[in-house]
Amino acid sequence: MHTVKDIMTKNVITVTPDLGVDKLAALFWQNNISGAPVVDAEGRVVAVVTESDLIDQAKKIHIPTMISFWDSVIMLGSAEKLEKEIGKMTGTTVSDICSKKVITVHEDTSIEEIATIMSEKNIHTIPVLAGNELVGIVGKNDIIRTLAKREEDKME
Repeated sequence: MHTVKDIMTKNVITVTPDLGVDKLAALFWQNNISGAPVVDAEGRVVAVVTESDLIDQAKKIHIPTMISFWDSVIMLGSAEKLEKEIGKMTGTTVSDICSKKVITVHEDTSIEEIATIMSEKNIHTIPVLAGNELVGIVGKNDIIRTLAKREEDKME
């Protein structure tokens, strides 16, 4: 059974929270990556930033529907979600747009388990830790490449 250690990218490109989103976009494009761990001054993973976070800056904003009832205005939707969307759309640094709820895995995590996490949590990029040390990263492309290789092996 393959584990994350077998498929992860070991030379991880990381970014800092203060990196500008314009430089982040260029970094993703130049290195053909779709996400990166965000690390603090000590090298600890504090967040993850992905292409989706960058794309959020270009999307249309959805203004929640509001209804007036007597002298009150009731918003049908989450004000918190609207605030978060506006923050991402106007963000200028990685810290403004990244996902601070970081899900990580260990090197011995099975590929099936990481695929399940990615699917259920709608995550595209997961840092791999050994203790608190960043040792790799796994993206959806790594899972797909592994599935394709399995299929090739069957055909031989």
